[in-house]
Amino acid sequence: MPSLATVLPCLLVVAAGVSLAVQQVLNANLRMALGSPWWAGFTSYLVGMAAMLLLALTMPGPRPTAATLGATPWPAWAGGLFGAAFIATAILMIPRLGAATVLALIVVGQMLCGLVIDHVGALGVTPHPAGAARLLGAALLILGVVLVRR
Repeated sequence: MPSLATVLPCLLVVAAGVSLAVQQVLNANLRMALGSPWWAGFTSYLVGMAAMLLLALTMPGPRPTAATLGATPWPAWAGGLFGAAFIATAILMIPRLGAATVLALIVVGQMLCGLVIDHVGALGVTPHPAGAARLLGAALLILGVVLVRR
């Protein structure tokens, strides 16, 4: 039987997945209310930025300095661009494809990219070879998308 120290982090990640699904549907609703996918995405990021700023200001830990910001490699800054592409795509596609299909396709994209990143050790990740079991898992996720889409 898994310990609470193992189960709790997994449940936290599942909760993050739930929040991602709810966020995408709310963003699609915001698009309809505002009449623009771009303003809906901007608003989503603005609210998220305010929440993260509040956390960053109230939580313990080091504060970034001009020197650390200047020394940060440029690829590290690209996360926000990928996030913006993700938000915009979900806002545009949920009304077209439905929440379940969009989120299933997102998981497939994440899994396939994660497998490649793990396999080659890209972006500083410790390599984890893509063996038969991992590839079968990815194939089953793709099958899941096909079944969800029907």
